[in-house]
Amino acid sequence: MWKLSYPVGPRSWGRALGAFADVPAAVLGLLEGRPDADWHRAPPGRWSPAQIVEHLAISLDWSGRTFAERRARGAMTRRPRGVVARSGYFLIIRWGWFPPGFNAPEPTRPGPRPDPAAVARRFREGHARFLALEPALVPARRSDLFVKHPVIGDLTFEEWQRFHVVHCAHHAKQLRARLAHGS
Repeated sequence: MWKLSYPVGPRSWGRALGAFADVPAAVLGLLEGRPDADWHRAPPGRWSPAQIVEHLAISLDWSGRTFAERRARGAMTRRPRGVVARSGYFLIIRWGWFPPGFNAPEPTRPGPRPDPAAVARRFREGHARFLALEPALVPARRSDLFVKHPVIGDLTFEEWQRFHVVHCAHHAKQLRARLAHGS
């Protein structure tokens, strides 16, 4: 069973990014071979596994596409962060912990009954797009290309990778709970 398994904190930065390659197995591996009914089962008022995967796929796809569109731009400067953004950045990016109680930004919310095959494909494609961008952006654009996260502010490519690892680990925990309890 996969979970966030690398040390947290600034000294672990390099090892943390290696886990990005394992993200599809961590999320989709939990649902492999499961019937569609399992993909759509959820407690009342909660997302189903298919909705969770769609939410993650939207995030991966959007951030990867935005980096691809911006990579030809000149050097950028990170905008200052407010208190909430600084706190979120510290907890998620630096310490690898996704705080509970946040609602997903509207553009990343899933539809009511996503198709399991379609969301799994979109997830894999978004992940592959992100991996393919790495040689072009790291180290050349390591510190001067940003994409704004709606809550924690401007993030570099590597910070977005870290975000996706922590975000996927957070939702993989939810998937395991849904699948273990049949709800």
